[in-house]
Amino acid sequence: MNAPLNLQIIKSISGKPEFVLIPVAVYNALRDQIEDELAGLEAVADKSGDYAPFVLEDYVDSPIALARIKAKVTQKELGKRLGVTQAYISKVERQIKVSPKLLMKVKAALK
Repeated sequence: MNAPLNLQIIKSISGKPEFVLIPVAVYNALRDQIEDELAGLEAVADKSGDYAPFVLEDYVDSPIALARIKAKVTQKELGKRLGVTQAYISKVERQIKVSPKLLMKVKAALK
């Protein structure tokens, strides 16, 4: 007998179901169907004007974090490259303003 499928439903603040977490094996088995369905939904939303592309700059204010994320580097890896801790990188990323000198060091470390 097969074990029952363990799904987790995540609800919005209003209590409506918004997301479903499924086991990776189930996702892998249904991956092609899921991607086809999502592509269809994006095409419909794009035609209707409801679709808004994800723009990283709309969500990340820190120039350090933005540069790091675009370079696909973790805070820990950036800290290692600069000879500082991950905690220091986290602290710097929380600052809205950073010195031009620090920004240049980060950009050099990300190349």
